Amino acid sequence: MTDRAVSTERTLRQGRIAPAPKSSAVLLTAEIDPLIAKSTDEVMRGWAQALGKSFDAAETRSVLDWLARSIDFASRGGIPERGQGASALSRFLLERTASVLLSLLETDPSTDRASAIRFMKAIDTVRRAIEPDWDQYFSSQLSGPDGLNLVVEVAHDIRSPLTSIRCLAETLERGSSGAVNDVQRRQLRLIYSASLGLSSMASDVIEIARRGDQLAEQEPVPLSIAETIESTVDMVRPIAEEKGLFVRFALPASDQRLGRPIALGRVLLNLVTNALKFTDEGGVEIIARATGITTVEFSVKDTGRGISDEALASLYQPFRRASGRSARSGFFFSGTGLGLAMCRKMLEAMGSELHYETTAGEGTRFYFELELPPVAMM
Repeated sequence: MTDRAVSTERTLRQGRIAPAPKSSAVLLTAEIDPLIAKSTDEVMRGWAQALGKSFDAAETRSVLDWLARSIDFASRGGIPERGQGASALSRFLLERTASVLLSLLETDPSTDRASAIRFMKAIDTVRRAIEPDWDQYFSSQLSGPDGLNLVVEVAHDIRSPLTSIRCLAETLERGSSGAVNDVQRRQLRLIYSASLGLSSMASDVIEIARRGDQLAEQEPVPLSIAETIESTVDMVRPIAEEKGLFVRFALPASDQRLGRPIALGRVLLNLVTNALKFTDEGGVEIIARATGITTVEFSVKDTGRGISDEALASLYQPFRRASGRSARSGFFFSGTGLGLAMCRKMLEAMGSELHYETTAGEGTRFYFELELPPVAMM
C-alpha cells in the first residue's frame, strides 16, 4: 500500500453515485463475455495490489460488475442509460478496463482481435453514457484561455512519432535494412503515405492555431529552388507510385535565390499532396519559372477531375467537412481543408497570393508568385 494509492482511493470515492439498480436495462444480458470478465478481473487484482489493506473490495467489485454488464450490453447494440454509474471511481475503473483489454490484445495470442475491437468501441459508448457532459467540458477546455496551446501541444505530440514512422518506412522500402518483396514494398508505401498525410495535417493544425502567418524564417535566407522542389517530390513519390501517377517538375535557369525555404516547402508539399488526392490518372507537374529578375512563379498542375462549384464556395475554409468522393479519396489524405487554408495564409505572410484555374474533367492549376532575388544581387 502507498500513500498515493490511498489518496487516489479517497479521491475516487468523493461524489460517488451508486451503480445502476438491478432493474436497469443494462443487466438484461444473462452472461458476460469471457473476455470482458477477464479484463475486469485483471483490473480488480491490479487495484487490490495497489491499495493493499485500504482496498474496498465490495464497492470495487460492484462497480466493475456494472461496467462489465454495460460494456457487454453496448457491444450487442444496447445503449446504457446516460448518467447511470457516473462517479470518479466508475470512470477510473472503465479506463483501467480499456487499458487491460488493449494489453491482452497485444500480449495474449489467444485474445480474439475482432471481439477486443468490438469491446473497445463498446467501452467508448459506456464512457459517453457515464459522462453526459463530456462534450460540453471538452468544448469549454478548447475555447478557454489555454485552448490553442492545448491544440498545438496535441498536434506536436502526434507529429513527432509520425515523422519517425515515415522515416523508418522509407528506410525499409528502399531495402536499407534488407530485401523486401513487392507486397511488403507496397505496404511500406502505404504506411509512409499515411504517416506523411497525418503529420502534414498535424503541421497544418499548428500553423492554423498560430494564425498561419508566423513564418519560421523571419528574414530571407539563401535557398535552392531545385532542392526545395526535389525534396517535395521525394516526399510525395510513394503516394504517386501507389496511385500509379507521375510527378514531374521544371526549374528556372537561376536556381540560387533569397527567400524562405521552409515556408515555400510547406506550401508546395500541401499543394502537391492535394493535387494527388484528386487525381486518378495522369499525374502532377510542378513548374517554377522566372517572371522577372527578382520574381519566380510556382505552379502545381494536376490532370484530375477539377474543382466543383460547390467545393469552390468553401475552398479556403478550414475545418470544412468533406463530402462525396473527396471524402473517400484515400485514407492518407485529410478532408478538413486545412492545407489550402494554411497555404493561403502563409503566402499572404510572404507578400503573395494563391490563385487557381480549374476545368471540369481536365484538372486544376494552383499558382503563386514570390519575390526571390538572385543571391548574386545581394
